[in-house]
Amino acid sequence: MYKVFFNQKPIVLTTEITSPEGDSPLFFVKFTNKKFIVQALKSKKVKMLYLYHSKEEKLWYYFFGMFKLVEAAGGLVKNSKTNHFLFIFRNKKWDLPKGRINKNEELVNAAIREVEEETGVENLSIVKPLNTTYHIFKKNGKYRLKKTFWYLMNTDYIGKLTPETKEGIEEAIWIDKNSVGSLKSKMYQNINLVISNYFE
Repeated sequence: MYKVFFNQKPIVLTTEITSPEGDSPLFFVKFTNKKFIVQALKSKKVKMLYLYHSKEEKLWYYFFGMFKLVEAAGGLVKNSKTNHFLFIFRNKKWDLPKGRINKNEELVNAAIREVEEETGVENLSIVKPLNTTYHIFKKNGKYRLKKTFWYLMNTDYIGKLTPETKEGIEEAIWIDKNSVGSLKSKMYQNINLVISNYFE
């Protein structure tokens, strides 16, 4: 079972048939399409939906066939000197720095580059991979699927942070570990997944 988010609502990809509820319908992925999924999730009556196929590889095959895939990479950055974590504030949400992977660019290099560009942080090193998230977004009138590879990163940087304003980032700040939980209500659900998997 895996979650893909659209406007904070989850699409649950599952290989098990569940009893659908009124606000959480189940669709057979082979017999649905992008337009139908988006319309369903835009409804105020739908809280989430399930996409089903008995075989996981077929489930992803049909789902990936609906959307153009955009790959990105980013990081949850821990400061080894202060034990704080790096967050950005963008589009009225607390977020983690990330960005699109360039052609032929290695994932870890893309993740470090994007975090540096969006926040001005330096001296980054990869500690380990974290989870991978998916969300649907709209660009130039078309819905696309973003797959983001997340990494835990470390730095000893204590210099000035510089938010990349041209990307809509208003703030780049360090947050104490004990205060991270208070931000969750203003986070995207896919960011919540990354945070929860690491801290819990």
